[in-house]
Amino acid sequence: MNDENMKEPVPVQDADVGTAADVEAVMKKYDRESNVRIWEGIPLLIIRWLSVGFSIYCIYVTLFSTALPEVRLTTFLGMILILGYLNYPIKKGVTRVNYMPWYDVVIMVAGSAPFFYFALHAQQIIKLATRVTRDPMMVVIAIIAVVALMELCRRCVGIPILCVVGALLVYTFSTVRFGKVIYDLFYTTSGVMNTPINVCAKYIVVFIIFGAFLERTGISGFFIDLANSLCGSSAGGPAKVAVISSALCGMVSGSSVGNTVTTGSVTIPMMKRCGYKPEFAGAVEAASSTGGQIMPPIMGAAAFLMAEYMGVPYATVAVKAILPAVLYFAGVYIAVHLEAQKLGLKGIPKEELPKMRILIKKIYLLAPLIVLVALVSTNTYTMQFSASVAIFIAIGVGLINKDNRINLTKIVDALEAGGKGTITVAVACAMAGLVAGCITSTGLASKLITAIVAVSQGKPIIALFLTMICCIVLGMGVPTTANYCIMAATCAPILIAPEIGINLVCAHFFVFYFGIVADITPPVALAAYAGSAIAKAPPMKTAINATRLAIAAFIVPYILAFNPAMVFINTNAFQVVQICITSLLGIFGIAAALNGFLFGKLNLLFKILLIAGGLCMMDPGMMTDIVGLILVIGPTAWQYMRSKRTASA
Repeated sequence: MNDENMKEPVPVQDADVGTAADVEAVMKKYDRESNVRIWEGIPLLIIRWLSVGFSIYCIYVTLFSTALPEVRLTTFLGMILILGYLNYPIKKGVTRVNYMPWYDVVIMVAGSAPFFYFALHAQQIIKLATRVTRDPMMVVIAIIAVVALMELCRRCVGIPILCVVGALLVYTFSTVRFGKVIYDLFYTTSGVMNTPINVCAKYIVVFIIFGAFLERTGISGFFIDLANSLCGSSAGGPAKVAVISSALCGMVSGSSVGNTVTTGSVTIPMMKRCGYKPEFAGAVEAASSTGGQIMPPIMGAAAFLMAEYMGVPYATVAVKAILPAVLYFAGVYIAVHLEAQKLGLKGIPKEELPKMRILIKKIYLLAPLIVLVALVSTNTYTMQFSASVAIFIAIGVGLINKDNRINLTKIVDALEAGGKGTITVAVACAMAGLVAGCITSTGLASKLITAIVAVSQGKPIIALFLTMICCIVLGMGVPTTANYCIMAATCAPILIAPEIGINLVCAHFFVFYFGIVADITPPVALAAYAGSAIAKAPPMKTAINATRLAIAAFIVPYILAFNPAMVFINTNAFQVVQICITSLLGIFGIAAALNGFLFGKLNLLFKILLIAGGLCMMDPGMMTDIVGLILVIGPTAWQYMRSKRTASA
């Protein structure tokens, strides 16, 4: 053990970490969502209250509106365009205060006007059906609206999804009658107003607002203190605190990047003080925060969306997500423990840790989550009504929390954050609707399936690999919930097709997982870049470390795609226990091999054996379990005995 690790702990604030300005600079460089206009004074107040009003409107509509979908969704998108152009400039690096060029004002007004016009004249437009495109003006306003949405997507979401939309639009216009394309994509619910934007307006926005309120109750601090109390004193404790607290915070935040910044500002300095390298500290936080999106029961609101898309109860989705999530975080936890053992790191002195008896008194902070899960899982109320109830409970909890009491300013802040947080998600969902609309109008789905079957030669593994690449590329910089909407609309139907033959639930879990890991996969690993900014580490090194730590997220989807027993399909209680034990042992073997340390330094042969054994044990099946058990236990026992001999020598 080196001398540095034997020094007395220094205050967290003494650790060399990035400031909020450093994080903002990195995010502005890589993340389009972070490049916003700078407003001050009265303009800032106006936009603030517009966002607040939008959030209140969305809650009201989801609860009480009986209007036609064409009215609700066009009004929603019109408001999104106004808020979007007020917040996002035409290019990165705009620093001029209280400035919005005339052409942005024109685009904002011209782009939102068609949606409001549609909302006001929805009945007449619906009655006209396809005849609406005989009027040149109606064609022009539809084109303007779609182009304005695409430009806003470029500003706040990114180029990858826009390239897909653009290519599909070119193909659609070249194969289908012009008027029919315009009608399908703008004047029906099979284009821009397809399932993704309907789900966004109906569910996602309320959960985004709920997450904003929950943050202001102080629950993130409670989760961090709880994790500290549980494992802060163990070897490399701060990293384990990061894993546990980020898992708990991430499941409700709905944002890998946001969770990295929130919990990372506390955990990364602790990890660096403990002795972890900066790039490893940033990677632990990024990998854990990203994994929070697969953590049941909330899963960053994705659990509710998956239930809607798959047509299964919410409780079913939450239960099926348990084992994959446990494997993911077990892999990260084991990796940080082995790293601590390799570096000889200690934990935080127990006298500096929060006391469990004090934390128990704050257990009421969990009330909004418990009520939300209870209401939704028992089908007592609709998902959006349950989320709204949870918002009011969060306010009540905040009022009695003496350490972080909620007030009118925080309520307004939460509504503002919810409104602004909806912009990128809604725009991405609108683009997903365009993608789905193009595929429907052209009948491209069957052609894509035929093409993928031809490329894969009927082998599902190749189809899954191509889908994985597609998910990661399309997921670059796209918010988690919108990411899943895009994947569910485009990739999942291909996997479910009889020619490929992947189970419905497994296909949706597959695309969901790989869409999420885009946040830590180079070259656009936004969560890892946020972690690197706090840790003052090289962004690419941090991203590579995060990918290594999150290896389970790259393996588990393939295993569950081929063996649905991983998500408790066609299995019994004995098999469930067997799967849990062997899968955990398997992820232990893989984590140890990638870390290169297990009671001592691992040689290349043992690394290969541990990886092979780990993969075998993560594949549910008796024969693979036996082979995997031998391959994992053998090197582990040898390493243990050798370490004992070395210690006694």
